[in-house]
Amino acid sequence: MLPQDTLDAARALLAAMEARGLTLATAESCTGGLIAAALTAIPGSSAVVTRGYVTYSNDAKRQELGVPAAVLEAVGAVSEETARAMAEGALARAGVDLAVSCTGIAGPGGATPTKPVGLVFIGLARKNAPTQVRRHVFPGDRTAVRAATVAEALALAQRHL
Repeated sequence: MLPQDTLDAARALLAAMEARGLTLATAESCTGGLIAAALTAIPGSSAVVTRGYVTYSNDAKRQELGVPAAVLEAVGAVSEETARAMAEGALARAGVDLAVSCTGIAGPGGATPTKPVGLVFIGLARKNAPTQVRRHVFPGDRTAVRAATVAEALALAQRHL
């Protein structure tokens, strides 16, 4: 069950996008489809949301979104560069107006000295605009990190309409 504030944010984003005639796709790793789930929980979301990519593995990121193997090898899946490539890949492949991506370490494992649990990169690609990527370190357990990522991804998209 998604929190009411997340559903409210999804509803507001969808309404603003529909009013402008815009479409959206998601490209998710650490959230496993929760951004798309929040959006599609809203009746009528199909007027805006065309598809969601859940690309949990590096192979999926390469195959589904065109993330270059060189990027994944050089900086890893949890990086600004990967979040950027995921968002831009979703934008191009889905043919939408806006794409949101996320990649991170939700925990409890997977952390390194330079990439702690809670580290998340959220990307936003728009037609005819520079791609934005934001770095966050969200506190809490796996559930809290994933929930915060969804909330921030929706907020980032809303701010950049």
